[in-house]
Amino acid sequence: MTRVLISGALALGLAAGLAFWMTRAPETPPSLPVGGANATEADSDAAAQPDADSDAAAQPDAENAPEVTEMTLGPADAPVTVMEYASFTCPHCADFHGSTFKKLKADYIDPGKVRYVYRDVYFDRFGLWASMIARCGGEERFFGITEMLYDKQKEWVGAGDPVGIANNLRKIGKAAGLGEDKINACLNNEAKAKALVAWFEENAKEHEIEATPSLVIDGETHENMSYEDLAAIIDEKLAAQ
Repeated sequence: MTRVLISGALALGLAAGLAFWMTRAPETPPSLPVGGANATEADSDAAAQPDADSDAAAQPDAENAPEVTEMTLGPADAPVTVMEYASFTCPHCADFHGSTFKKLKADYIDPGKVRYVYRDVYFDRFGLWASMIARCGGEERFFGITEMLYDKQKEWVGAGDPVGIANNLRKIGKAAGLGEDKINACLNNEAKAKALVAWFEENAKEHEIEATPSLVIDGETHENMSYEDLAAIIDEKLAAQ
């Protein structure tokens, strides 16, 4: 099973969601609803009635936008590249990371046969917040925090209360060794959030991503699959080297 993006509302929801930035509750990080499958009713209303300035707000200043780091595992010159598009709020992505990814890492990434690239998909503001926590520790801690977010997904998402989710994400950040000031700075970094959303939109369009998890293997986009099918594709490509 995969989690499917709702086409059409996506770009509009991203733009409209940015208009909520300065009206968020002080206890919660930025609100950037993206019109995805898990958008709230309030998010949907916002998407239907975008602010007049929302299109401009949705796009970060290209010259001053923070750089978005590509998170990767495995050698850059590995013979095969596997790119995963996933959302931290997607249950099927949590399942993928709890099983298929661990096998992929042990059998192909760690031995240097595969370069793995993780790319975010934002269905909702909570997935964005989780991404900002994961990236808060830099490249060295990203995949460790990612594992924690997927392992504890049901716990930190809880009943979907924004304040509760923000506090749960802060706890995960602290458990990963991040200080409170660092966590708050990351969660409230408006420029970084805008850059991440713009990066997500560009990537999803490039690879025609319609659901999560999706896999791009040497440039070819695939739907979620079993580990056996994934390994068969990788083995075929390795044999052709």
